[in-house]
Amino acid sequence: MSDPRPILFFDSGVGGLSIVAPARRELPAARLIYAADSAGFPYGVKQEAEIAGRVPALLGRLAERYRPRLIVIACNTASTIALGAVRIALDVPIVGTVPAIKPAAAISRTRVIGVLGTAATVRQAYVDDLATRFASDCQVIRHGSADLVTLAEAKLRGEAVSPDAVRDAIAPMLAAPGGDAIDTIVLACTHFPLLSEELAEAVGRPVTFVDGGPGIARRVAYLTQGQTFARDQADLAVFTGDVAPGLDRALARYGFDRVERL
Repeated sequence: MSDPRPILFFDSGVGGLSIVAPARRELPAARLIYAADSAGFPYGVKQEAEIAGRVPALLGRLAERYRPRLIVIACNTASTIALGAVRIALDVPIVGTVPAIKPAAAISRTRVIGVLGTAATVRQAYVDDLATRFASDCQVIRHGSADLVTLAEAKLRGEAVSPDAVRDAIAPMLAAPGGDAIDTIVLACTHFPLLSEELAEAVGRPVTFVDGGPGIARRVAYLTQGQTFARDQADLAVFTGDVAPGLDRALARYGFDRVERL
């Protein structure tokens, strides 16, 4: 018998759509729900205590309402701060999104890696641990940018993105000691793959960008292996606050034709 339970993706904004896209390719039969905490957006400038309290409570409400078979926290900031608490609080499989430092270290030739995320993500001890475990022979240069999050959201709304604004946002990472040797950049915020073309232009030289989307898609496929799916309802996007003008068209491009408020 087919199982109608959806897979739920959660982010503070719409950056998690970069995680939805590869997951949809892996599991085209699955019903998906995308939940954006627009009332709490952005997470990257908030204090850890606020995120640690907000995310488990909100995911509890979402799990109760939509009964997902699995939840993907499609947000590096929320994952690095609240993943453990969410797994304790909910009796649902939880997949987190953490900076892809391991695959970046595996391909870097110069052994200098950039980690580009939000300020709240790049300062976490979780990132320290990833760097120690998987990139101990690399120089890891971290940089947090709230501006890139805003620019990614604007791009999805159909607004033009200023090349100068992107260049200014990443300039401190490239100007840091050793920054001229960076050959691999970890996109440690799910918003940032949405700006991959603009980021490549702003760097101005060959670098490889790495993000967690494909790996998360494979993990979701593994955890749901052998399960049946039923798309008895349309895929749904849920917002805790206002939906910015223009986002409805972007959501439809990612397969979410219905939008509602939590």
